[in-house]
Amino acid sequence: MIKKPIYKIYALLFNISARLFKLRENSVALVSMHNENFNDSLGEIYKELKNRGGYRFVFISRQDLEIRASNVLRVISFFFIKSRKLAESKYVFLNDNFLPMANMKFKDEAVITQLWHGEGVFKKFGFAIGQNDGVRKNEIEANKKLSFVVCSSKNAVPFYAEAFGVKENAVLPLGTPRTDYLFEIGNDKLSKNKLEEIYPGLTDKKLVLYAPTFRDDPLKDREIFSHFDLELFNEKLADEYALLVRFHPQVHSDKTPKGVIDVTGYDDVRQLVLACDVLITDYSSICMDFSLLDKKTVFFAYDLESYKGTRDFYFDYETYVPGKVVRTTAEIISAIEAPFDKGKNERFKKFNFDFFDNKSAGRVIDKIMKL
Repeated sequence: MIKKPIYKIYALLFNISARLFKLRENSVALVSMHNENFNDSLGEIYKELKNRGGYRFVFISRQDLEIRASNVLRVISFFFIKSRKLAESKYVFLNDNFLPMANMKFKDEAVITQLWHGEGVFKKFGFAIGQNDGVRKNEIEANKKLSFVVCSSKNAVPFYAEAFGVKENAVLPLGTPRTDYLFEIGNDKLSKNKLEEIYPGLTDKKLVLYAPTFRDDPLKDREIFSHFDLELFNEKLADEYALLVRFHPQVHSDKTPKGVIDVTGYDDVRQLVLACDVLITDYSSICMDFSLLDKKTVFFAYDLESYKGTRDFYFDYETYVPGKVVRTTAEIISAIEAPFDKGKNERFKKFNFDFFDNKSAGRVIDKIMKL
């Protein structure tokens, strides 16, 4: 409830700075409301621009809004220093909605690019889903400021245009910069070695990552592992596989069962994607990364019907996803042991991705910096 006045105060300070100070052609703002570590598309844009040289940066994240005694200086900086630096930035990159933008008055020359934090087309999002009137009004006003929205394929263009309320020619299907990391030579070995250093017991094991999403119901979130028969899983697969779990940040599970390694706090989910061999998920867009790398995903959709009632998909879930849909642990085990369905994954991958390289950040920068 405290966000509305904070956002309006921030927008006011920004607008004052925008009137007083000129845009700097070499100034870049990276606004991260989704990933406070910047190990995503924003981080890849930063690395590319830093390599090219000549740019100055301001980093704004949700941590700047955490009002507590130990964070006072950072909060002050957010309001009085970063608001000015943002107002001076010719280029602004986002990875999620930044609602203060609803009341912010950017200069006409500012180029504002929404990179988003996912790839492809899976669950409905943005304007395609319901939202309370106050939030939706702010989203609409904020998105009016967008110059571009980046997506991972031409097929995704109309869906992203709808989600952000922009024209299709403002959606750039140049590839998602966060996936550049997945294609950089050596990152797969680096990721596996790092994980094994932290958890030595994983050496010589195939790794299964269980990454369930949240369900907008704290009770259902706490019950996620009650649907997973860990004893049966370990009985059948523990000799060959180790099971890791990564809960969604909005899931508050009671505790992780014994026999499972909790990697929820792992810094970079992309390293887990590279290190793990198999994904078990339900409705999480992490399946995009595994599909992109031609890795098996098992879709443990034990509550599909009730989930669709709260958050629907763009396409028929069971025929669209790039893997086997199951509802029991026994079926999970069978799906892991079964051959990889290359055909189903290939269809999904080619629909959602146009590029399979580490050059998406460069493509985005080359496009917008020429304007």
